[in-house]
Amino acid sequence: MSLKSVILKGARNGLGLIIVFFDWISRPKGIQRSEQEQAKAQSAMQGLSLYQFFACPFCTKTRRAIHKLNVNVEARDINKNTEYRQQLEAGGGRVKVPCLRIEKNGEVRWIYESNQIISFLEQKAG
Repeated sequence: MSLKSVILKGARNGLGLIIVFFDWISRPKGIQRSEQEQAKAQSAMQGLSLYQFFACPFCTKTRRAIHKLNVNVEARDINKNTEYRQQLEAGGGRVKVPCLRIEKNGEVRWIYESNQIISFLEQKAG
């Protein structure tokens, strides 16, 4: 690995951690729903998994939207778990994050772009 690539990787990771920190201190409140509406919104998230890196800016953007929607989506960090990385490459066709895995009725679909993922989740959560 060249010195240039080490420096770029360090800068990218450092910037990512700064973004994560600012997300943490400025995170918006989640949507407030009735108990019944919340159960319905959470139920709509069944079968969804977010493949991501912790310090990725686009992953942070997506996690922030999930927090704002006040729902839980399983987060799978492909840097911490090689099995998740292999699943993403085999199922989605490439190693790129964020990526939402949608499993419904035995079929699996993958969405890669953060804006598309957020739009999909907003529609599902109501």
